[in-house]
Amino acid sequence: MTTAFFWDERCFWHHGGQYALTLPVGGLVQPLAGGLAENPETKRRLLNLMQVTGLFQDLATSSAPAATQVDLARVHPAAFLARFKELSDAGGGELGLRTPFGRGGYEVAALSAGLAKAALFSVLEGRAQNAYALSRPPGHHCLPDFPNGFCLLANIAIAIKAALAQGLTQRVAVIDWDVHHGNGTEAIFYDRPEVLTISLHQERNYPLDTGDTKDRGTGAGVGANINIPLPPGTGHLSYIEVMERVVLPALHAFRPDAIVVACGYDAAALDPLSRTMATAETFRTLTSLAMEAAAELCGGRLTLVHEGGYSEVYVPFCGHAVLEQLSGSPHHAPDPLADTLAKRQPSPRFNAYVSTLIGEMAAFFL
Repeated sequence: MTTAFFWDERCFWHHGGQYALTLPVGGLVQPLAGGLAENPETKRRLLNLMQVTGLFQDLATSSAPAATQVDLARVHPAAFLARFKELSDAGGGELGLRTPFGRGGYEVAALSAGLAKAALFSVLEGRAQNAYALSRPPGHHCLPDFPNGFCLLANIAIAIKAALAQGLTQRVAVIDWDVHHGNGTEAIFYDRPEVLTISLHQERNYPLDTGDTKDRGTGAGVGANINIPLPPGTGHLSYIEVMERVVLPALHAFRPDAIVVACGYDAAALDPLSRTMATAETFRTLTSLAMEAAAELCGGRLTLVHEGGYSEVYVPFCGHAVLEQLSGSPHHAPDPLADTLAKRQPSPRFNAYVSTLIGEMAAFFL
């Protein structure tokens, strides 16, 4: 069975106006050539690299319909959606924090959510073994009524709630390895015992005030939220260790019938918005471990939804490694920075320190 890959050129047309990384241009802040850190080039260059190597041809590629109003309303209040649509039709604006958009931003965001929904449904309905959605704009920071961190709609939550509503799944686990805390996904499912949310993130990166280990859920959802804050400098070995010692045991305890990954690449060593040291090989290994867990727990039903990652140079190689692993394609894109980043990995002493933290978290959660 194939790997399904959902993308749409229109998602690359989303734009946020004049920014310098995360700062609105004005005063003493000068424009940057790339503008807003969340720009189309990382995703477009991933797609281009896959086309050049031949990997793209090994995937079942397609677009998908936009998420419907009913889909969106399961997560987002009507007043928020109406205001978003109004601003979008009027030429754009900003509804929350770090979420600028232009004319048509509402439709592009709904399409991005639709790609995530289609990817999840293709797996749950047995049309694909696993799937990847090249969604843009991203979604894991978006709260029901407050978009933030480049995220305008909660793509993964919209997809999961649609699947739950149609009876395609009953228990879903979300692994978020984007370097920033998945506060939106957490908030939406915070009281829902049928959705396990796990976030691996650089501590106090973004948002500054969420992502603590003590935040475990509320009501019926207590215990179904796991936050794994990691220190700046965390590298390949520690990412794999935390996956093996915390994430995989949590998945086995929860026993989902589907796994969704919020697949951000901003934990990579060259990313301008993080200070962690993951490599393309890190993401390949994380994907392999997620695939093994899915095979053991839920018939291999695994869906990855693209989130962050802001290095135009390096995201394409990280994403290519993930999709090579996901699809089993023989088409390979050698990591041109592998040797350099291997030499820059944290020292054994630092890894031992992080291992102690991981052990403490494993004891706390499990």
